[in-house]
Amino acid sequence: MAVDMRLPTIRKTVSLSVAAFDRKDLVVPGDVITSDTGFMRGHGTYVDEDKLTASVAGEVQRVDKLICVRPLKTRFNGEVGDVVVGRITEVQQKRWKVETNSRLDSVLLLSSVNLPGGELRRRSAEDELTMREYLQEGDLISAEVQSVFSDGALSLHTRSLKYGKLGQGVLVQLSPSLIKRQKTHFHNLPCGASIILGNNGFVWLYPTPGQQEEEAGGFYTSLEPVSLSDREVISRLRNCLLALSAHKVLLYDTSVLYCYESSLQHQVKDILKPEVMEEIVLLTQQKLLEQEG
Repeated sequence: MAVDMRLPTIRKTVSLSVAAFDRKDLVVPGDVITSDTGFMRGHGTYVDEDKLTASVAGEVQRVDKLICVRPLKTRFNGEVGDVVVGRITEVQQKRWKVETNSRLDSVLLLSSVNLPGGELRRRSAEDELTMREYLQEGDLISAEVQSVFSDGALSLHTRSLKYGKLGQGVLVQLSPSLIKRQKTHFHNLPCGASIILGNNGFVWLYPTPGQQEEEAGGFYTSLEPVSLSDREVISRLRNCLLALSAHKVLLYDTSVLYCYESSLQHQVKDILKPEVMEEIVLLTQQKLLEQEG
């Protein structure tokens, strides 16, 4: 039986800016946000002796006169336009139930998906009977939040060829608060893999596809064997995501790519060792600060 033994190593000192540690917008429960009475109370706050106080640990967000605290650890609270990765949990009448890491299961209506072949017509009883041919329990999909119901449940749609059923790849489940909001959450990385950064904390890694058939309407999934080199790249990216998540680094295409480049001097299996993980993340943070500065 092989035993992995590691000796203590001298920790490398990496200079990070003081501003990263002295942030005024991060609060814990009980912290006074402001004593000014001109502000409106939002989510995650309460008034105590005419002072606006935080009720959760998180980031203070100000919109005009409204102040709210966005929790650092929470379930996914979807907004219209958010990109999500989810798993089908149930097939119901004219709809699918989807697990999206939110408080309630999301809903994908039959009328909110593209029909195979890209046909534009009303959904018939025949379509309802063949729903399991499109999507069945356990299938992974990428979708966009179309609307939010009054009880907080999300209504999804896949009415675009970039959304739909996901094929071969790896799903990584992280905290939704670590995903940075961007214009696009679909990235083809130069290392040979692609990534979908779902706003709900579900990240999908898959080999960069060739030319996709547009007639598929979002239901085409390639079942061809994935090469060893692509599988190694995807495994490395997965471990990089877990390393960044463990050190609470914001996830977006640049941070993931810098982390991937910093990890190339280590084997894939070594990335999750605590001392290697710390070294890679510190190098990534340094690169991000150099880019910003």
